[in-house]
Amino acid sequence: MYLCIDIHYSAKGAVAAAVVFEDIDAGAVIKEYIGKTGPARAYTPGNFYKRELPAILALLRTVEYDLDAILIDGYVWLSADLRPGLGAHLYKALDEKTAVIGVAKSAFKGTPMATEVFRGRSTRPLYVTAAGMEQEQAAALVRNMHGPHRLPTLLKHVDRLARDYAG
Repeated sequence: MYLCIDIHYSAKGAVAAAVVFEDIDAGAVIKEYIGKTGPARAYTPGNFYKRELPAILALLRTVEYDLDAILIDGYVWLSADLRPGLGAHLYKALDEKTAVIGVAKSAFKGTPMATEVFRGRSTRPLYVTAAGMEQEQAAALVRNMHGPHRLPTLLKHVDRLARDYAG
């Protein structure tokens, strides 16, 4: 089982959304989860995880599936010397028992080890980093996710779900 998770912010607070799916190439969701929190912490450069991690962990406590991997919108590692990003902090918070795959839509300066994944006909890559599994395996999983476009179907779905509930 796999889970994609994303967070969206509005004046009302943060909304974490997640979708569980069985196979990496699946286009169908087994279950959706929504978690709303109060006002989000202010963004502090270099400490993005402090803003997102509490909402992610709260939502994950409601998931009743054993997960092979969690896919997040962002980075696991932020530099070649493995400075932890949101994904690494999540992996650690989960006692390093569930793999975390970071799928970012833009390059993060100083993170040359992110694997560029091209999907569909897009000439713009996704940037994949991982903890708990080999980087190339994570990149292959993202490359093989369902959907003909740059952004896999279920990553796009969870983003829309979070936005719609944040209203």
